[in-house]
Amino acid sequence: MESSFGVLNLLAGGDFVIRAVAVFLALMSLASWVVILGKAWDVARMRRQAATAAGFWRAPSFESGLATLADDADNDFRDLAVFAQDAAAHHQSKQALLQNSLNISDWITRVLKDSVEDAQSRMQSNLAILASVGATAPLIGLLGTVWGIYHALLGISAAGAATIDKVAGPVGEALVMTALGLAVAIPAVLGYNALTRANKALSAKLNRFANDLHAYFVTGGTLKSRGN
Repeated sequence: MESSFGVLNLLAGGDFVIRAVAVFLALMSLASWVVILGKAWDVARMRRQAATAAGFWRAPSFESGLATLADDADNDFRDLAVFAQDAAAHHQSKQALLQNSLNISDWITRVLKDSVEDAQSRMQSNLAILASVGATAPLIGLLGTVWGIYHALLGISAAGAATIDKVAGPVGEALVMTALGLAVAIPAVLGYNALTRANKALSAKLNRFANDLHAYFVTGGTLKSRGN
């Protein structure tokens, strides 16, 4: 006898609810993989930038060190250096006109803190999608399972006998929905955890770089090179 199990058979023989659940799970999976791949690309790019930024303080001057950083719109390390330089220049130019102004240490700290928080916000963007998919996909799959078993029981009741051929197909198709829910949720959860750990490590590198910039512009000296 030809097997009645499988996703294609489920879509062909299922009702509106089963098909809607299957399509919704497919969309959730697509959204998860778009976020995972996009964020993985961003993490790889920032790691390359962090490796380049590690040699920033070995440059003979601040300007030559700035030249070693990639000049693009997505380099948060370069943005930190530029913002710190602009903030120091702004503070010096306006100091004679302002009374009771922030000292340069507080001013640089504020600018760098805002820049780091903006970078961290971009790093965390769209991760809520993975968290939501990981938490809800199994429940949505379970909804399809419960609905499928309910219809299997109706079929058994109408047939008047719980024979294997009446039970195996409908119940097997219903269990496929649970498997689909898990198949969608597991990559989302693993991707969320991996990206969160990677972002935490990159945030630490950004904060160390910001602290070095703060010390440089406050003391006016060249910092000792740090290891990563």
